[in-house]
Amino acid sequence: MSHPCILGRKQMVKLKKKMTAQITEAANRKPKKKKKEKIKTKNILSSGSTLLNLACTNNPFGAFTKGKYYFLVGDSASGKTFLSMTCFAEALRHPSFKNYRLIYDNVEDGMNIDLEKLFNKEVAKRVEPPRKDADGSPIYSMLIEEFYYNLDNAIKDNKPFIYILDSMDGLDSEAESTKFEEEKEAHEKGKTVSGSYGTQKARKNSDNMRRAVHKLKKSGSILIVISQTRDNIGFGFEKKTRSGGRSLTFYATIEIWSSITGKIKKTVKGKTRQIGVHINLKVKKNRITGELHESKMDIFPSYGIDDIGSCIDYLIEEKWWSLQGKKIVAKEFDVVLSRDKLIKHIEENNLYKELQVTAGRCWREIRQACSLDRKNRY
Repeated sequence: MSHPCILGRKQMVKLKKKMTAQITEAANRKPKKKKKEKIKTKNILSSGSTLLNLACTNNPFGAFTKGKYYFLVGDSASGKTFLSMTCFAEALRHPSFKNYRLIYDNVEDGMNIDLEKLFNKEVAKRVEPPRKDADGSPIYSMLIEEFYYNLDNAIKDNKPFIYILDSMDGLDSEAESTKFEEEKEAHEKGKTVSGSYGTQKARKNSDNMRRAVHKLKKSGSILIVISQTRDNIGFGFEKKTRSGGRSLTFYATIEIWSSITGKIKKTVKGKTRQIGVHINLKVKKNRITGELHESKMDIFPSYGIDDIGSCIDYLIEEKWWSLQGKKIVAKEFDVVLSRDKLIKHIEENNLYKELQVTAGRCWREIRQACSLDRKNRY
C-alpha cells in the first residue's frame, strides 16, 4: 500500500503538465493597460491656461462653468484681454460651446489683437459686438446702464453666449454723464454745482448684477467682466484696489487678479529685446472649490498664451520632472530634451493633452499632500 503523500506516476505527469501550462500562460499574459483618466469637461470652458484651469476648478481642462459670472481684475498689460480672447478660441473647439454667441463689448476700444493671426479665421469671424448700427458698424456700451441693457437683450435672444465686458472702468453712468454736463455749463457761466454722483456705477452694479446672474444660470451663458487695478491710496493692507463696487465681487463665482512678474527677453542682432511677459494669476474668490490658488503663465504678443511652456516650467518647479544638466527628463514621454526641443516634441507628436493630464496629476498630488488626514467630524 502506497503512502498517501506519495503521488503515482500518472498523477506526477498530470501535475507537471498543469504546472507547465500555468507557467506558459503567465509568461504570455499581457500586462493590464492602465485605464486612462477620465476628466469631465462637458460643461466647463478652458481659459487657455492649464494652470489657471487647475487654480479655478482643479480640472486641467476647464476654468469657467456654464451659467456663471466671472470677475477678472488686473494690472495694465497683464494679459486680461489675451485671456478673454483665448476663451473665445477655446469655445469654438469645445462641442458644448461651439454654437455659443461670442460677444465682446470693447468699451475701451483698446483691443487691437489680430484674431485671425493668433487664432484662426473662425474666431475672427464669430466674435461680435453687443449691437450694430444700421450700417453694420459695431456699437459698444458707453454707460453702465447700456451694458446691462445689452446683456439683457443677449439673454432674451434665447441663444447661449459668452459675453466679455472690457472693461468696467471704461463705463460711465447716466447720472455721472449728466453731472458732467451740468458742471461744464456751470463752469462756463462762472458758477458751481453742489453734490456728487461718484458712487452711481457701484449702485447700478448692485441693482443689476443680481438679476443678471440669475438669468445667466437659466440660459447657461457665461459673463466675464474685466476691470483695471488701481493703487490703493486709502486705508488697508492691500496695495491694489479697483472700482465698481462690492457687488462685482459678491456675485462672482470666481475672482481672478493678474499681475506682471517679469519680462521675457531675447537677444536679437546684439540687442536685448522684450518678447513677452511672465504673469501671476491669483484666485481671490472661488465658489466652485472654495480653494484659493495662484498660478503662472507666459504671454507673447506674437503668439498668445504659451501654455505648453508654462506647464513644463511648472512640472520642473514642482520636481515632477528632473533635470540632467540643461535637459529635461520628461518621464511620461520617455525623452530627455532641452526646453525648446521638448516643446517642439510635444507639438509635433500631439502630446499637449497628455501634458495637461500630467500637470493635473502633479497638482492633485500636491493638494492631497496638503490635505488634513483626519477623521471626518460628521
